[in-house]
Amino acid sequence: MDAVDCAAAVLLALNTLAEDGEVIVSRGELVEIGGSFRIPDVMVKSGARLHEVGTTNRTRLSDYEQAITDNTRLLLRVHRSNFAMIGFTAQPATYELVELGRSRGIPVMEDLGNGLLVDLATAGIQGEYGLHQSLRAGVDVVCVSGDKLMGGPQAGVIAGRKQLIKRVRSNPLFRALRVDKLTYAALEGTLLAYVKQDYSSIPALSMIYLSAAEIRSRAESLVARVGSLPGVQVEVIEGTSVIGGGTAPTTTLPTFLVAITSELHHCGELLARLRFNSPPIVARIEGDRLVLDLRTVFTEEDNALTTALVGTLTQSSAE
Repeated sequence: MDAVDCAAAVLLALNTLAEDGEVIVSRGELVEIGGSFRIPDVMVKSGARLHEVGTTNRTRLSDYEQAITDNTRLLLRVHRSNFAMIGFTAQPATYELVELGRSRGIPVMEDLGNGLLVDLATAGIQGEYGLHQSLRAGVDVVCVSGDKLMGGPQAGVIAGRKQLIKRVRSNPLFRALRVDKLTYAALEGTLLAYVKQDYSSIPALSMIYLSAAEIRSRAESLVARVGSLPGVQVEVIEGTSVIGGGTAPTTTLPTFLVAITSELHHCGELLARLRFNSPPIVARIEGDRLVLDLRTVFTEEDNALTTALVGTLTQSSAE
């Protein structure tokens, strides 16, 4: 079932399963998500009472166990999607939390966020586990985003045990938070691409799996067409791509960047002009050079990008 985004999905699930009850969560997982929204604030709005356990960096299974009371409604795990915690750290494995919940008759819920449905290890991304792994570990309710690594429209997807999902669907808040028909259609198209294993049709995955060699070839072709402009220096340099979207915070992918300097325009001016292009072109500045990462540009857009660059670089500063 679906809500307008993952935060709404978490709100709906908590309100259904833990209103007026306690939800046990590790202090190290009380994260702030996009737009300055914080998990504890979302929990308060759901009517559930937060019961923090453990410390910022270390939470043991015994911390959850000792915190359980007759008022405990859920054990909650929140994926640390926007940051990494390293060093002197500890947290119970998901299956251990599930076993504790089963032994005490308490559901386990996970705010997973990323919506990952495939193994990204072959793309060089390690340590990101997704919806399938969470459900296989026995988590009762999982909330994920329809966008991010799932690669579809913005939506909040709630999956898990049938009887619990049925309770969530019967909550009056579901009608207030449900997505529209266009979002359902876009999400259906995305999920059908997964069923067909047509990952190239999912833009986020297509960009992640794009090889550095292919990016370099395209970048060199662009440089050959733009580099002859008077007063312009263009070259291909090695760089890295970040995943973004609140996922894989420590992982980068090798890429090749188009680096541009101009005698007629400073970098900030070029950056602004490209963003006012139609369609907008989002570059960045590194080391006093404007750089473009073709990983985030579809191959069929290369000609339009080249035309826009030529037009921008040949304009005078007064125009």
